[in-house]
Amino acid sequence: MKTRSRLSSLVMILCVVCLAGVVQAKTLKISHVRPQDTAIDKDLRWFSETLKTTSGGKIKTKIYPASALGDYTVVQERVGLGAIDMACQPPASAADKRFQVVYFPYMVKGWEQAKKNYSPGAPLRKVVGDLYGEQGIHLLAAWPVYFGGVALNREPVSPGDPASAKGIKLRVPPMKTFQMLADNTGYLGTPIPFSDAFTAVQTGVVDGVIGSGAEGYYASFRDVTKFYIPQNTHFEVWYLIINKEYYDGMPDDQKKQLQDVANQFEQRRWETAEADQAANEKRLADYGAKIVPLSEAEIAAIAAKIHKTVWPEVLKDVGEDWGKGVLDSIVE
Repeated sequence: MKTRSRLSSLVMILCVVCLAGVVQAKTLKISHVRPQDTAIDKDLRWFSETLKTTSGGKIKTKIYPASALGDYTVVQERVGLGAIDMACQPPASAADKRFQVVYFPYMVKGWEQAKKNYSPGAPLRKVVGDLYGEQGIHLLAAWPVYFGGVALNREPVSPGDPASAKGIKLRVPPMKTFQMLADNTGYLGTPIPFSDAFTAVQTGVVDGVIGSGAEGYYASFRDVTKFYIPQNTHFEVWYLIINKEYYDGMPDDQKKQLQDVANQFEQRRWETAEADQAANEKRLADYGAKIVPLSEAEIAAIAAKIHKTVWPEVLKDVGEDWGKGVLDSIVE
């Protein structure tokens, strides 16, 4: 009986050891929102291959493009729960309205100022990291995307005049910042999930889209985009995130390898993002969209109205004292 008991115990120990090895060696799933061969897809494949090499094959990942694992709002929740390991995507405000603060329209004016505020060590970057941390998510890196604009399937109406009632319906992401941005620049904002947005434009439910930029419109809406207005609506950053419990349980050497490659992933993007934005505007034009540029004075007028009308209302949503503290920390 003792021998049988010892054998059973040995078998159990071996099973635990084997299972531990399986957990440690698992391939991490990385979700993102764009189709294959887009800029983020290529950068994540570089990240995956470099991480595998740097870690000697101990950290393996698999990329799931085009929201194959679910809409980004669902993916963020699942990363926090550990059902999905990693993602590089926009932050979702469904679980925490304070995430709207990173989408404040006209919060930064240009690429140089954007880098000062979204890079490691910046106050705004810490705010984002803390918000993710409360959801069981660890922030590894930022991936700057673009300054946003408006894509239309019909001719624009007074695009540089925020007081003009345009009679144009725009799909907006389901968050107050974009709803109010559309409504306060003369459009009719209609909240629609990203997964349904293309069909909504194609079928005439809405006339266009706000909440993205040239890269996003070329990747996902080019067949229904006839006009593009580079309005600098907001500065969009996606974040490379990982389940915090899994990250905390990684050996120290693997954590360092992961963070080092994540830092390179971010730096590479800062070096190419501005040129990539211009290239995507050209791609839209080459595909048949008419680019409708606005003057600096027109953009400044739109920004002034948004600061006056939208910011105070969104601050109420995120908590006035907290939100003002974030905005006051913005580096010029």
